Amino acid sequence: MAGSAHATLAVLRRERSRRAPDDLPHAGVTVPLAVVAAAFALAQLLLVRPGMGLGWDETVYVSQVAAHAPAAFFSAPRARGVSLLVAPVASWSSSTPLLRIYLALLSGLALFLALRAWRGLFPARVLALAGALFASLWVTLFYGPQAMPNYWVAAGALAAVACFLRARARPQDRAAGWGLAASAALMAWMRPVDAVWAVLPLLALGLLGRAWRALGVLLGGLATGAVEWVVEAYTSYGGLAHRLSVGSAIQGGLGWHLAVADQLRSLGGRALCRPCTGDLPSPVITAWWYVVPLLAVLGLTVAVRARRTAVTALPLACAATAAFPYLFLIGYAAPRFLLPAYALLALPVAGALAHLVTAPRPPRRSVAVSLVGLGLAAHLAVQLAVLEHTVRSTTAAHRAWSRTAAELHRLGVRPPCLLTGNEAIPVAFYAGCSSAATTGHNANSTEHRIALTARRVPVAALVPKGSRPPPYARGWASLPLGDQRLYYVVPEGGA
Repeated sequence: MAGSAHATLAVLRRERSRRAPDDLPHAGVTVPLAVVAAAFALAQLLLVRPGMGLGWDETVYVSQVAAHAPAAFFSAPRARGVSLLVAPVASWSSSTPLLRIYLALLSGLALFLALRAWRGLFPARVLALAGALFASLWVTLFYGPQAMPNYWVAAGALAAVACFLRARARPQDRAAGWGLAASAALMAWMRPVDAVWAVLPLLALGLLGRAWRALGVLLGGLATGAVEWVVEAYTSYGGLAHRLSVGSAIQGGLGWHLAVADQLRSLGGRALCRPCTGDLPSPVITAWWYVVPLLAVLGLTVAVRARRTAVTALPLACAATAAFPYLFLIGYAAPRFLLPAYALLALPVAGALAHLVTAPRPPRRSVAVSLVGLGLAAHLAVQLAVLEHTVRSTTAAHRAWSRTAAELHRLGVRPPCLLTGNEAIPVAFYAGCSSAATTGHNANSTEHRIALTARRVPVAALVPKGSRPPPYARGWASLPLGDQRLYYVVPEGGA
């Protein structure tokens, strides 16, 4: 095994020595990648729109640093990376459009840096195409400007693999070492467990090939990013093992679950597919999901023939391990879970497409160019259609929360206040209230404590129509509010 790893290292060094002129650093690489990244940031601002409002998970992350709303309950699987990422804006401004613009620009910069890390390992045209493919997915555009961790794990994974290849081939490359440490820290900062899955092939290759320097840098980066999460496990969750156990329970219990069909169902624009029932989306929407693995295999085949195996096989392996837990270990789906895999798969897919339009002889080349062009155009049209539908439905849901918050304020439920019941966490954020739950994954209070709080500050409970209110709220004033009923109490002097 070690001999095989040493052979891989030798292959990688030979590949670097044979790179084409357009692969050389700063030779026409920066400009096309910058154009792709700028277009990605602009597309987010135009298509997702800064005024969409914050989603449920976003309100949890943003509330940890926001000045205008109390911090929501922070469950075991979450990490503080997103909260720290948004702190430069959210700590002093409650403007969601400003936060969206900040994240869109930052995500564009992250894409540029992650792609640039691959200069010299892939031709510039392949890198630009890979960036465009990944950036044009509806799920990438949708989550790029959101206060969510998955896009940042994807950007970190894309950069980490490139920097690992560089650091392993040239241990004296200090830039590659710093890039590897930073990208590994970014992943672990956002989602420590996801970071480990994404770099498993790097850890294995580092051990088998005895690349101790690159391996040490990788482990150091992971440890730096995860240290806060681990410390918090002992200070707030009863230890690391208990935090992992609770996190597993919140995700439905990690074990063998075939979630491939669930992921397919989520491709139609379902932000969270739990429970994941119903028919699969139209084959027009899911077709790209079947084509990507075939193109990735073609890209690997082309790389083997060109004796560039290592730089294509490693991102493929990391994509597989990053996707594995979300395809086979949890019983629900969300399209954002696979963003790291999509980012890594974009490289071999772009390599395959570039081969298809350049390899055939002239009579066949025009046919290949036409077919690839039509396929990409159709794919882009589908992605934009799903994105538009998803943005529209998501914006409507967020506006409903905003209307509920406005109604609470009209009734006198204003800060300082407490909200419990159905969708209490996001509505509480919009209203500037604290949130509480007595059951479920976000349980952080008791009925007795809520009843005591209601004697001091305004408290409201949101109850779905047809359900009984909690015992402490049965004597409160109530009124219908959409598909639920609002129970509320405003102590004397609390309005």
